[in-house]
Amino acid sequence: MRTTFDAEVDAAYISLAPETASGRSVRNVEVESTGGSVVLDFDAEGVLLGVEVLGATKTLDREFLDAAERIDE
Repeated sequence: MRTTFDAEVDAAYISLAPETASGRSVRNVEVESTGGSVVLDFDAEGVLLGVEVLGATKTLDREFLDAAERIDE
């Protein structure tokens, strides 16, 4: 599992599958939350590939975000 965080856009991505080929995610399901939204990425077989959290600082634990790989630096 790989977790990335981009503070510039306040978004985190939790990858639940090994590095995936571009275009593998074919279906996205968005769930609204108080601080932003959560997007679930699925492949054609219905396998959950990852979770994108928009408004991450309002939705996720600070320690979790501090441990994430920063992609905005």
